Amino acid sequence: MADELDDVLGAVGPRLRAIRTEHTLTLGDVSSASGVSVSTLSRLESGQRRPNLEILLPLAKLYGVPLDDLVGAPPTGDPRIHLRPITHAGMTAVPLTRRPGGLQAFKMVLDGGARGEVPDPRVHEGYEWLYILNGRLRLVLGEKDFELRAGEAAEFDTRTPHWFASADGKPVEFISLFGQQGERMHIRARPKPS
Repeated sequence: MADELDDVLGAVGPRLRAIRTEHTLTLGDVSSASGVSVSTLSRLESGQRRPNLEILLPLAKLYGVPLDDLVGAPPTGDPRIHLRPITHAGMTAVPLTRRPGGLQAFKMVLDGGARGEVPDPRVHEGYEWLYILNGRLRLVLGEKDFELRAGEAAEFDTRTPHWFASADGKPVEFISLFGQQGERMHIRARPKPS
């Protein structure tokens, strides 16, 4: 581990010199702009001084590069997000957020026959926001019946009985956003008393 650290820190000086040269700056220019003395900069670039954060942070800011670029930090892992879709009854939900609580985002894909044609409105606490990516979505909201097309959005109080499905029997894709309360299980909406 100590050898790896020495190798990383030993490569900082040449990297700093290369970045400064790319920016066509002199040691004096960098010193004036960063507040780091010319002698310290010279010793850093020649490898006679070990870098520390007090020196590297102002240099990273001056050069407009991440600190990782100055020290040549090794990669920290695979940056890809491995989404785990949930499929049920012709509806696929792909979670786009990975932290519990707070705002939740899902990409939803409904196959053409998912949910049937007869509305079965449900309610839950919170608000929901839908943005249609592809296809046509039928949204029943209370007593109103809407058709949303690609590029359209809807926002509503989820305590209002609501239901959605494909409007034309073809697949529909949309983004759904809701808060922590929206994660609660749906309950059947009761008809208004007469």
